[in-house]
Amino acid sequence: MSQSEVKLLEVRDVEKIFSVKVGSFEKKDLHALNKVSFDVFKGKTLSLVGESGCGKTTIGKVILGLYEATNGSVVFQDKDIAKLSPAQRGISQKDIQMIFQDPYSSLNPRKKIKTILEQPLKIHTKMKKKERLATMLSLCDDVGIDHTYLERYPHQFSGGQRQRIAIARAMILKPELILADEPISALDVSIQAQILNLMMDLKDKYKLTTLFITHDISVVKHLSDYVAVMYLGEIVEYASKDELFKNPKHPYTEMLFSTVPDIRTPLATESVLKTGEIQSPIDLPQGCFFANRCPYKVDACEQSHPELVDLGNKHLARCPRIGEF
Repeated sequence: MSQSEVKLLEVRDVEKIFSVKVGSFEKKDLHALNKVSFDVFKGKTLSLVGESGCGKTTIGKVILGLYEATNGSVVFQDKDIAKLSPAQRGISQKDIQMIFQDPYSSLNPRKKIKTILEQPLKIHTKMKKKERLATMLSLCDDVGIDHTYLERYPHQFSGGQRQRIAIARAMILKPELILADEPISALDVSIQAQILNLMMDLKDKYKLTTLFITHDISVVKHLSDYVAVMYLGEIVEYASKDELFKNPKHPYTEMLFSTVPDIRTPLATESVLKTGEIQSPIDLPQGCFFANRCPYKVDACEQSHPELVDLGNKHLARCPRIGEF
């Protein structure tokens, strides 16, 4: 870690286990998160990437306080907030804000945009009415919202415009940390690039610290400083963006890269298409969770669960055969 990198959020060995019904009279444990650990550095963007069901959104909800961690710690502003409710977190709660995936359901349809943006300022600050208005208008300029939009309702806007409003709402209190949960996946492809460019501009202007959750590895290349690849509730690879794209080590990361459309290889390879889907987080295997889909699997992979190995240069990977292929 360089001198300029200060830890803002420390996630350590977080587990989240749900009890689910699997029959009329039987319940089993669903392991949504399995000892997840990572750091988010001030002014940097960490991207969590992986398929649906890998636990990306769950860890975001634990950080927000929407889920209580079964085990582990989440240290923010020198407080362990893993098992605290939003009400118990007090003033630190306003310092973590969320940009949700669906811009159509994340905004209250009965409230004008002015009310949506102004309400956090009324609750968490002592600003006068003129100060609140000036803050809103300045932020509207930053995110590309016309001032006349403040008197309209969410249903009067397109998805891209709504997401700009959602971004403004997340930033209105100048939070220490922003969680962006698939913020472009529900938008048209033509709009996705605009929102990504907006988020990059805001990061540079406000020195934002962001935890960016996505299933699209091609997106993280433009926005990230660090990348954590998740599979079945655990991190299987962690590295700086440049290191990961230059030298991916885990077979699952390679699989994600191979599914990114490219003018030279426009279709996913047949071997990738045959790997199947992520398995159920109920009754997890004792060995590597990725073994049933891995082209490099040997018998040893199914006998013991691998730990994250430090490969140097802040590069970690969870595979018993690292360096053999």
